[in-house]
Amino acid sequence: MNYILFDGPSRNTLLPFTYTRPVADIRIGILTIREKWESYLGYITTTITEDYLSDKFPMVEMEENIMINASYLPNSELTELIKHLEHNQAIFYNEDVIAFFAKEGQDDINFETFESIEYSGEVLKVEYTWDIFSKNGQAIKDDFQLITKDKTSQEIPSTINVINPEQIFIESGATLNFATLNASSGPIYIGKNAEVMEGSVIRGPFALCDGATVKLSTKIYGPTTIGPFSKVGGEVNNSVLFGYSNKGHDGFLGNSVLGEWCNLGADTNNSNLKNNYAEVKLWDYQSERFTKTGLQFCGLMMGDHSKCGINTMFNTGTVVGVSANIFGSGFPRNFVASFSWGGNSGFTTYLTKKAFEVAKVVMARRHVEFTETDASILEHVFKETKKFRRD
Repeated sequence: MNYILFDGPSRNTLLPFTYTRPVADIRIGILTIREKWESYLGYITTTITEDYLSDKFPMVEMEENIMINASYLPNSELTELIKHLEHNQAIFYNEDVIAFFAKEGQDDINFETFESIEYSGEVLKVEYTWDIFSKNGQAIKDDFQLITKDKTSQEIPSTINVINPEQIFIESGATLNFATLNASSGPIYIGKNAEVMEGSVIRGPFALCDGATVKLSTKIYGPTTIGPFSKVGGEVNNSVLFGYSNKGHDGFLGNSVLGEWCNLGADTNNSNLKNNYAEVKLWDYQSERFTKTGLQFCGLMMGDHSKCGINTMFNTGTVVGVSANIFGSGFPRNFVASFSWGGNSGFTTYLTKKAFEVAKVVMARRHVEFTETDASILEHVFKETKKFRRD
């Protein structure tokens, strides 16, 4: 069977992260949504996404295909239902379609003609940007069970202070010295060739993905995910870094999500609670206004390739788009458009030529090529987000 993950309506409510990736490639828990589905299904998946992303994330269509809404995270019960779908059958959760069976070239889908299968079990759905951190704890627990099943952890080093070692899993090549791991509140996963430096204190649920680093004397409160080849220092609480992003110095990051290739300058801090304890609002790209989150704690949402200078201060509920460069004293506004250059005193347009020069250098340091396809995607984002820039 051929399985295809589609973005669905949540693509727009997950911006700015879905400007540069399909919904399926969002990281929540230990794995991306795509990696979860492929593990449960036992098959490679492809993607239906925006046209400008399709060169990097192509779709492969066969004679028979099962389409899966990538906003939904898999579990065993749901996967079994999907594997047994037949032509013109669809699985619904309330009024949402989770998956359906379609033949090649069946473009005009009318679900009124489909046999409806209602799914009433438990399910995690990533619909809004803040779901990524607020639902990360359950996602880490689910991924931990999936990844570690029938596997043996590397031995926990004797220098580690440890609580609840049965809920700690260390992959091969990982390095840990003179740190504290407390898995009493949730599992702790340390990926391949990852490093936890001396003096760090970590409380689960926590995921340190392959090649990532926790720097000296870092304090981490779960649920937190540090994506592949990312680096963190200072204090981190209930946050997700997708991968290749750095918060390498002192400063606080809480209830936040950073995309890929982000960098926070030394002593950068974000607020995650309003002074009056009111509900946090976030910029919504779809309605083009600030919208209620239902959360009292909500920090920073930062898209791919965005960066900030030393001592940057972010207000509660700040959204930063793709490839923004923020610096200077004071608080920048709560919504910073993609390809913006500046800070509290104002912004100008960060031209793609300059942005691409930086991206090439940054990615080369991690032995990753900035390709023509990457440039084409960012060029599209630059044009699409022009209306949000004020200069």
